[in-house]
Amino acid sequence: MAELARSVAPPRGIEEILLETTTAAVELIPGADTAGILLVAKGGKFESHAGTTGLPHELDELQHTLQEGPCIGAAVDETIVRTDDFREESRWPAYSAAVVKIGVLSGLSLRLYTTERTAGALNLFGYEPTVWDTEAVTVGTVLAAHAASAIMAGRQDAELKSALATRDRIGQAKGIVMERFGVDDVAAFDMLRRLSQESNTPLVTVAQRVIETRG
Repeated sequence: MAELARSVAPPRGIEEILLETTTAAVELIPGADTAGILLVAKGGKFESHAGTTGLPHELDELQHTLQEGPCIGAAVDETIVRTDDFREESRWPAYSAAVVKIGVLSGLSLRLYTTERTAGALNLFGYEPTVWDTEAVTVGTVLAAHAASAIMAGRQDAELKSALATRDRIGQAKGIVMERFGVDDVAAFDMLRRLSQESNTPLVTVAQRVIETRG
């Protein structure tokens, strides 16, 4: 777990970290034959990540089609959703019947605490009936927290890079305006800001247009 925690630090890619997490889940949790991560973005868009095999993605697609299943429940509503034997599961009748035909008999889904915009779950599946004990749930919960940390760290890094790029574009536009009109940086920024307000256009868009048309 200490090795996984260190892996969250940039410049490691999010997908690589998530795959290490799902791989660790299969290695550490008895009964977990495959694992993946499901994210449900705002608007209901499904995203499958870091499957140790192609099966988790297939099951995510199945739940999306049927609009029922444990992964959706864990991603959106429940903290932990467990099924020891899908042949006896009554909460999602269509989904349970379908996964049994595929050969999946047990599942454990643990919610990822990410942001208000996105819900997610770490999903484990077994080819045999599995009694998911306290140790399995504990290890899974820790791994789910690790995955959530990686997702949030990656998004913060992306937002920071976007903010820096925005600041750089505005700075370039200010320099162009200063040179063209012989004004200082405060006046140049005020000109850009007023143009943004009067045209009801984001400031960064105005800045980009200034840069593109500086000739």
